[in-house]
Amino acid sequence: MTRVPRPAVALLLLLACAALLDTGTLTATVALAATAAAGAALAVCALVAARRVPVVPPTRVRTAIRDRARRTAFLPQRDPDAKGRTRPRAPGRALPATVA
Repeated sequence: MTRVPRPAVALLLLLACAALLDTGTLTATVALAATAAAGAALAVCALVAARRVPVVPPTRVRTAIRDRARRTAFLPQRDPDAKGRTRPRAPGRALPATVA
């Protein structure tokens, strides 16, 4: 048997009181019940999905972080004077079309 957390029960009781004591129509009560059911289903799906995540050993995580650090330790530098690369323009006067 599954245990229902106390805050969830309290929330359901609060919603039931609001639905029963509200002077709204039956449509509003049905909409509130459908919203509560959808929220409960979403919470259950999230809980099941969170529990199904495979456990990764910490050594594997450390190895992945270390390998990534080694790959990004020395990034290739761009040479602005390399063959085929144009030199960047120096900032100059603003064009008349861009002046506001």
